[in-house]
Amino acid sequence: MLTYPSGRLSYGIQLPVQSQSTLYAEPWEATAGPAELLAVARAADRHGFAYLACCDHVAIPRRLAGAMSTVWYDPVATLSFLAAATERAALLSHVAVVGLRHPLATAKQYATLDHLSGGRLILGVGAGHVREEFETLGADFAARGAVLDETVDALKAALGPEEFPAWEGARFSFAGLGQRPRPAQRPRPPLWVGGSSPAAVRRAALRGDGWLPQQDPREALAAKIERIRRLRGEAGLEAEPFTVGALAEPLYVGRAAWDVGRRTLTGAPGAIAESLRAYQALGVTQVQLRFRSRSADELTDQMELYAQQVAPLLG
Repeated sequence: MLTYPSGRLSYGIQLPVQSQSTLYAEPWEATAGPAELLAVARAADRHGFAYLACCDHVAIPRRLAGAMSTVWYDPVATLSFLAAATERAALLSHVAVVGLRHPLATAKQYATLDHLSGGRLILGVGAGHVREEFETLGADFAARGAVLDETVDALKAALGPEEFPAWEGARFSFAGLGQRPRPAQRPRPPLWVGGSSPAAVRRAALRGDGWLPQQDPREALAAKIERIRRLRGEAGLEAEPFTVGALAEPLYVGRAAWDVGRRTLTGAPGAIAESLRAYQALGVTQVQLRFRSRSADELTDQMELYAQQVAPLLG
C-alpha cells in the first residue's frame, strides 16, 4: 500500500486543465487539452512528484457553471490515460464522489486502474456538494455523509485481495460476485478521505489511510491533525500507516515578472522551502502544490525549478 510517512515532505500536484473552477484555474487552461495535460504529467513524473491528482464531477448545474465551469474530466479515464505515459507518480482521485455510484462499480473502475498502472492508485474520496448531481443520478444527497461512511467500508472489502468480496451494510450488500483483475497493491490501494468538516476529519481518522484537507489555512491544520492523532489513538490505530496532507499556498519559484498574487509563496528557493517546512512541523507528510503560470511551458519550468532547487532543501 502506498504511504508517505513522516521524515520527509513528499509533494504532489493537482493537474491543470482537467478541472477549471474559477477558484484556481489559470487563463491558459481554457484553450488547453490532452497535449498540455500530458506534458505536465510527464514533467511531474520526471521531477519526483509523488502523485498526479484529478477531480470528480459528473455534471454541473447551470446555477454553478459560471463559478465551477463545466470542464471536469472523468478521473478514471484521465488517470488511465496518464498512467500509460508515466512510470513512477501515483495516481490520485482528489476526490472521487463515490456516493454517486455503487461501491462495486467504483471498485471495478479503480481496481482496473491500479492493475494497469502497476499499483499506483490512491483512491481519494469525498462526500460531494452539488445537490442536483446527486438527485439526477438517484443518489441520496441529504444522507451523503452516512453513505460515504458505508461506502468507504464497502470499498475496503471490494478492493481487497478476494476475487469474490463480500459486504453487508445498511445500504449496500454484495457476496458471491467475482471481480477481476484485482488491484496490484496488497492488501489493497490506500483510501484517503477528503474534507475539513468535523465529520470529514473523524471519517479520515477512523476509516481512512490518509487525510486530504480542503483549503484549510495553516493555522487551522494543527488542531485538526491533533484530533486525528487522538481519534486514531483512542481506536487503537496509531501503529497503522497514515498520510497527513495539506494544500500549500500557490507557488512561484524565483522573482516573477508578472503579478502572481499576494497570497503566492514566491522568491528564493530557500525562503519557499522554509515556509513549506512549517507544514512538516505540523505533522504533514505530503503537500499538494499549485504553481502560478501563464502557459503549460511556464508551469513545467516551475515544476523543474521546484524539484531542483526547493525540494532538496526539505530533507
